[in-house]
Amino acid sequence: MNSLHKTLTITPPFFLAGLLLCASAHGTEVNTEGQDLVPTGKGRGELPDARRKNRELNRAKRGGSNIQNNGITYHGGPVMLGPTNVYYIWYGDWSGNTATTILTDLANSIGRSRYFRINTSYYNESNLPVSTEVYYNGSISTDAGIYGTSLSDANIKSIVSDAIISEALPADANAVYFVLTSAEVNASSGFCTQYCGWHAHDTISGVDIKYSFVGNPDRCPSSCSSRTKGPNGNAGADGMASIIAHELEETVTDPNLNAWYDNRGYENADKCSWKYGSTYATPNGAVANMKVGNRDYLIQQNWANAKGGYCTLSY
Repeated sequence: MNSLHKTLTITPPFFLAGLLLCASAHGTEVNTEGQDLVPTGKGRGELPDARRKNRELNRAKRGGSNIQNNGITYHGGPVMLGPTNVYYIWYGDWSGNTATTILTDLANSIGRSRYFRINTSYYNESNLPVSTEVYYNGSISTDAGIYGTSLSDANIKSIVSDAIISEALPADANAVYFVLTSAEVNASSGFCTQYCGWHAHDTISGVDIKYSFVGNPDRCPSSCSSRTKGPNGNAGADGMASIIAHELEETVTDPNLNAWYDNRGYENADKCSWKYGSTYATPNGAVANMKVGNRDYLIQQNWANAKGGYCTLSY
């Protein structure tokens, strides 16, 4: 059964000058009648159905639900203990685009970084934490010939499924498969108007596969990019770097949408969307807040599950 979670939802009001317009950290859903909300397909919280609510109550009775004072709660589901492998599926026309190098460098370097270490503050029911290890294990490219330039959520799942069933990529339960789309490609369920990226999971070839859609902010820079100039000279790719980090950290801490989220249904990255902390100027006149490997990036903060909970760039 497919379970889908979209993030980085887009709602007013405007940000300050120099930041993206018409984008906010997450949806504006509020708690209903004091009841806790769960993650939804659009990155906001909603009331759980009766079966899910009963499962949550049963976990709480067994001690599986760990109520924290850190602003985020463990609900008993699995986390990705790692190491976590990353695969890229470059969809559309990426010819001559430096994104293929910029984002591959990110995947090769984000593991064991002080930034990714924030995710070690999350753990499973046996108190085993998420690993700091992330490995880039390869990519494939596919043009828009089969599914076109307007992708449904089902199309995006099929792109991942095609790659695995054809054995172009392995069926890896300890991985996140990123469908990265070029600027001419839209996601019809709300890219640029409701979200910039999302993560999901489904059974493919008998394996629980975790995957993510990340759209190119060059299609809608005022909605999905925080700056018009990126530290690596490619505003679209630099914007995608932050979205990839967002979806990766949510996937490792809440792969099946039943582990770590708060009472509004927000996962760790949702709680810090579009928050960057301290920044510095790069040689090309852009702005960055961290160096990952040999590159500067402007990547959103993540929520640390410690000391009351806080947004940070390192742990």
